[in-house]
Amino acid sequence: MERILIIEDEEKIARFIELELKYEGYEVEKAFNGRDGLKLATTQPFDLVLLDIMLPALNGLEVLRRIRKSSDLPVILLTARDAVVDKVTGLDGGADDYITKPFAIEELLARIRATLRKKSNNNATKTLSELIAGELSLDPIRREVKVGDNLLDLTKKEFDLLHYLLENKNIVVSRETLLQHIWGYDFSGGTNAVDVYIRYLRSKVEEPFGLKLLHTVRGVGYVIKDE
Repeated sequence: MERILIIEDEEKIARFIELELKYEGYEVEKAFNGRDGLKLATTQPFDLVLLDIMLPALNGLEVLRRIRKSSDLPVILLTARDAVVDKVTGLDGGADDYITKPFAIEELLARIRATLRKKSNNNATKTLSELIAGELSLDPIRREVKVGDNLLDLTKKEFDLLHYLLENKNIVVSRETLLQHIWGYDFSGGTNAVDVYIRYLRSKVEEPFGLKLLHTVRGVGYVIKDE
């Protein structure tokens, strides 16, 4: 189920979009100001963000700029009808698309589908590419992990966990999300399994080479950052 984040300060509009998206089978989260929306977008995994430009606390263009510092998460801007400058600024700033208010829900849904298809195609290409963080590299085709020229011996779970974190490099991923993606929805062992395997990875990937790539975000989860 694809997850969409709506960052929109007009609660009636946000609720209307949420109901339509849920009817189409998407999972939806909402934020009503830019600061809360940015926190969600950078600490939880989403497939797409619908981002209003005129927001309290932090405007949409600034939210977009900060998202783009660490992520290529697809963003569709919601703009005022005559805000041509905002559209140009948003697209130049990394937005994938924009739609003007008021809009027909059918058009919005079509733009969402088109953007998600583009993301899916890009991800298919990325999946075959080598993933790198500092001296650490992971080859998903050969299922090889190296630190410099040193080939590491990882179990399947360790490899899959590292692979997922590298795919989401610089994005904090919650323990619950890691548990669902690596162990599956029917796993009953609890989120401490994630902590255990993070320790395994640190003992194999970081400690022998003096690296610090795996970071704990207290109360949330884990993130891989370049040194």
